[in-house]
Amino acid sequence: MTEQVVEAIYAGIKREASAIVLYNQLANLSPDENHRRNIIQVLETKNWQINQFANLYASLTGKQPQYQIDEVSFNNYQDGLKKAQDAGVENYEAYRQYSSLSQNPVIQNVFLRAFCDEMDHTSRLSDLNKETIKDLGPNPAVVNIEDLTEDNNNYRTALWTGEHLQVTLMSIKAGEDIGLEIHPTTDQFIRIEEGNGLVQMGKSKENLDFEEKVSEGYAIMVPAGSWHNVTNTGRKPLKVYVIYAPPQHPRGTVHATKAIAMASE
Repeated sequence: MTEQVVEAIYAGIKREASAIVLYNQLANLSPDENHRRNIIQVLETKNWQINQFANLYASLTGKQPQYQIDEVSFNNYQDGLKKAQDAGVENYEAYRQYSSLSQNPVIQNVFLRAFCDEMDHTSRLSDLNKETIKDLGPNPAVVNIEDLTEDNNNYRTALWTGEHLQVTLMSIKAGEDIGLEIHPTTDQFIRIEEGNGLVQMGKSKENLDFEEKVSEGYAIMVPAGSWHNVTNTGRKPLKVYVIYAPPQHPRGTVHATKAIAMASE
């Protein structure tokens, strides 16, 4: 068990070191003072966190950690912001799992603090992403929906919200689903742009008698009043865009993760 704990701490050090390099680059590319201030605040937490991990590692092994930094490449500021948010989601899920590896309260607290910090960082990045990807409705708009859908790393992003119709972008992680749900008065259109999934529908949640496999290029029509779910059956995120008529979510909705989306309901 101790070996597992040491490996987890070492993984945490590498995660934080990679994040520090990425956030330093983003700070230098920040488009305004608000973005820069938020990124610097996250960076300060990252530096504190890597020191906590390094001290734990040294106390358990009697030596300082030696490691190579896995740098994250990105094309521009917005792309870097998305990569940072994606890494943050991976990190907080990893730290939550790592916290159960030891009964030592000191070790548990370090991982739980890292988990909570990553939740905060993901929320900050989601807010910053709101400023770079804004809901375009109800104004006239023309977009490359395929590119926007594939570039979206949020669980849900409202792209256009009008009086009678709404377009959202979704990224569903491997093994996750939208969640069994029903919209009594809203018809729904779902288009798969990337990935593989399984669609289930039915008149009751106990009897989902409609089931189809879907992949890139497939479209799904969900009648109002139908229980339905879409599950990612592939190994990479399932990227879709969704049309609701009438709108289902508040204008400007951005949910970085499914957990955040569920908590907001």
